[in-house]
This record gives sequence, C-alpha cells and structure tokens, in this order.
Amino acid sequence: MKKTAILFAVLLTSCTNASDSHQALTEAGYTDVDIGGYAWLQCGKDDTFATKFSAKGPTGVPVNGAVCCGWLKGCTIRH
Repeated sequence: MKKTAILFAVLLTSCTNASDSHQALTEAGYTDVDIGGYAWLQCGKDDTFATKFSAKGPTGVPVNGAVCCGWLKGCTIRH
C-alpha cells in the first residue's frame, strides 16, 4: 500500500511543469506567481502537463487557475 501511494504521488508530480508554467505566466504579464501541484480536471485531454497556479493577473486582480502545456502546442493559461 505504501509503495502504491508513493508511485501515485510521483506520477502526479511528473504531470506538472513548473518552469514552463512560470515562464508562460510572467510573459503574459502575471506577477506574484505561486506555482502549485497537479491541476485536476482543468486541462484538456491533449495536454501533457497541468499545473496549478495563483498570481496577480495583468490588471492586478488576484487569480487562480492552471497552465496547460502540450508537447507540440505550447502552454495556455486557464482561470
């Protein structure tokens, strides 16, 4: 049971991409970016990575959402 839990945790963290997510957010004008873990059910089936975030949007309003990245399509921001 303990090995299954560890494997599950490793698989979930391998489905996030903190560096590309942070870069996509800062390039889009988001500030005070805080990257979280895996974003459950927030990205499409063609997305390889789903990373939660919280930040101040380009207008200064706090937002929470996900950065969804795919191998060929790049990253999109959803909130």
